[in-house]
Order: sequence, then C-alpha cells, then structure tokens
Amino acid sequence: MAVRFTILGSGSAGNCSHLETDETRVLVDAGFSPRETRRRLAGIGRAPENLSAILITHEHSDHISGLAGLAGKLRIPVYCNRATKEEIERILETRNLEFRLFVTGDSFEIGDLTVDTFAIPHDAQDPVGFIIHSSVGRFGFATDLGHVTKLVLDRIRTANFLVLESNHDVKMLQDCPRRPWSLKQRILSRHGHLSNEAAADATAEILSGELRQLYLGHLSRDCNTPELAFTVMQRRLQQLAANHVSLALTAQDQPCPTLEL
Repeated sequence: MAVRFTILGSGSAGNCSHLETDETRVLVDAGFSPRETRRRLAGIGRAPENLSAILITHEHSDHISGLAGLAGKLRIPVYCNRATKEEIERILETRNLEFRLFVTGDSFEIGDLTVDTFAIPHDAQDPVGFIIHSSVGRFGFATDLGHVTKLVLDRIRTANFLVLESNHDVKMLQDCPRRPWSLKQRILSRHGHLSNEAAADATAEILSGELRQLYLGHLSRDCNTPELAFTVMQRRLQQLAANHVSLALTAQDQPCPTLEL
C-alpha cells in the first residue's frame, strides 16, 4: 500500500501537512487560507474535496486560519479535543464545523490510519502532538512546544518520520529588534517554542534505528535561518553517528518534496 507525505508549509504564518494512503487522506492543521491550501494541494495533484479529515494540534491562527473555509464548506470532519474545539468556535465565530472530539492521550482510527495523541507544553488551551500509524511506519508531529517533556520524548521516540520544531536561535531572538521583550519571554518560556539547540538535544534523547526521516519545522523568519537550523541538527546527528537519518528543512512559502513510501 502506497503512502505519500507532504509538508505543505510550516512556520509562524501557516502550518499544514498532507498524509495519504490508498484509502485515507488527512491534513494535520489548516493554517493557510482555503485558496492557498487548495493551490498547494493542487501542486501535488490533490484537492480538499477528497480529504477524509483534518487533525488540529491547537487553536493558534497559524494552525486554523483556513479551517472554516475548508471543513465548514466541504463538511470535512475536524478532529481535536474539547478545549481546542471551544477556542476554535470562539476565534472563528462559527458553529458550522463537524467536530470529532478526542480526549488528549486517546487513540482513534481514521480509515486505515491510527492516530495517537499526546500533550505538549505550549501556550494554548490543550495543545497536542500526534503519532500517526500507517502501513509503512509512524509519522510524528511535535511542533509548538516550549520544552520537551518525558511524555513527549516517549511518544516521538516511536516515530519513523518526525516533524520536530526548530524555531529559533537563542542569540538571534535575544538580539532581534523587531520583537518586544514580552514576546521574547513568551518564545523562550517553557510553553513557547524550541530553539535549534533544544531540538538537537531532544533528537539525541530519542534517537534510535527506528528514525528514518527528520523534518525541522516552524522555523522563525526573523530569529533563525534555514542554514543555521540545518547545521546545528546535522552536527548533532554526525556526533551521534546517525547516518541512517535523512534530514530535511520545511519552509513557509513552499511545500517540501513529497515523501513516497
């Protein structure tokens, strides 16, 4: 059975990934406008009308801004927990979405995919990460987290294909003239975002022969560079002799190459 995975975009202006099998097609988050999401899906020969579900990690705008125009108009089921649902309805001012609620920590099935959920530390109502089980392996999503808890480590350790936040370089963030100190404190807090070094530390903790592909996600445009994020992680993987891990960057303005398995 073929499985195809495409990160349509990742960053503070929008996050969305597409995972499909022969039976099931899901989005993880819907942070781009409906028009932009449709355009990016069209680039891989897909359309939102064929989606089985949309999974939502949390209610921040860069993860839900296209949700009403996609799920509401096309009646696509939206999977999230109750606290996230209530915030989505408040923020988007809609009650026209078809929610399928889960309790954080639960597992559920969508077609031939099994989805595990786990709590992550971020400044949202009840943010979650996902491990999605497919016939060819497990896909992990852990972005928007201020620190990596033991629970997060335990969950993402099982992933064969992992999207992990590598948001900022600490010095670039501290020196950034465009960020007020209050925002810098939020990003650096234990419920903010992972730095490049923190992402590398987490990878060292979870590394095993099971991990095959690592994507660096949610890179800051102002307080990071793709080259810096890649170099920090690549250096750590080399120190760990992790030659079996393929490292890739995500981008805000364009999809990653589709991973076909």
